[in-house]
Amino acid sequence: MLGYVDALNAVDEAMRAAIPSLERLADVLGLVRSHRIINRSGQVGTYSYTVHGAGCRFAPDGSEIFDLWRLRRYGLSLPEPLDVTDQDLRTAVRSLQPLLTEVRPGWFSVAS
Repeated sequence: MLGYVDALNAVDEAMRAAIPSLERLADVLGLVRSHRIINRSGQVGTYSYTVHGAGCRFAPDGSEIFDLWRLRRYGLSLPEPLDVTDQDLRTAVRSLQPLLTEVRPGWFSVAS
């Protein structure tokens, strides 16, 4: 789980390095929709990305939020894949409070 948070921070850092005018990761959606600066899919540093409807969600303050599905997909993508149940993921997320916060049922954010 903390690996996912680290990966999220690394992507945020790479995007800000590639697009110096980017104030927060949530602004990527607006840039893609306006067809300015960034394409719907591409490469930023060592990361490839695709921006689509439900793949990237943000809280009202612009912070990134994620659900259990994304955590499961991350676990399955590891060199030694981890396949865990929703209940195991919920327990893990709750054990990381206050580092992670449930911003709405089933959606989590890294506390600022």
